[in-house]
Amino acid sequence: MGAVVGTLAMQTRQRRPSRDKLDDELELSVVCHRPEGLEQLQAQTSFSKKELQVLYRGFKNECPSGVVNEETFKQIYSQFFPQGDASTYAHYLFNAFDSSHNGSIKFEDFVTALSILLRGSTTEKLQWTFNLYDINQDGYINKEEMTHIVKAIYDMMGRFTYPALKTDTTKQHVDAFFQKMDKNRDGVVTLDEFILSCQEDENIMRSLQLFENVI
Repeated sequence: MGAVVGTLAMQTRQRRPSRDKLDDELELSVVCHRPEGLEQLQAQTSFSKKELQVLYRGFKNECPSGVVNEETFKQIYSQFFPQGDASTYAHYLFNAFDSSHNGSIKFEDFVTALSILLRGSTTEKLQWTFNLYDINQDGYINKEEMTHIVKAIYDMMGRFTYPALKTDTTKQHVDAFFQKMDKNRDGVVTLDEFILSCQEDENIMRSLQLFENVI
């Protein structure tokens, strides 16, 4: 969860414009995709008009066309993990952001997800995270999916992960995940099981609050 929110929040903060005054509306020149109006996005998210303007300028700076394809997303995300290979985790993250499943992320997709991750309720944050882990979108997390996610995280963190990884580390983490989450021992984790288990874990609950005031 922290890897999702932290890097995205860092990206938007680094792109803060130098001008003190921002236009009342988003700058929409030289973009192929015209995002929704500020008022509509403000109503749909937890961001103020000024915050949306700042976010948009950072988004447009990286993606002048107004949309992000998967390769561009991977390039941006990998900048924060130079010691490892973030491409697989970025692929799963891209799919979670691509709400329309058309192979691109629009500004609306970006701020809607960021609003949930930074300022959503506990349930909203956990639902979004469950959706990230549920790779095939069948409503369940199985061991194969969780193995892919855990391996992708280790690849992203790189070979210098401390303590050093052993060959069976991924399996141990997946087994521990299912021991905690799979309440009825049927081999899959449902959304309800995931939310309940996370709410019972103080460390997870604390991690959900780390980035609430990051922007």
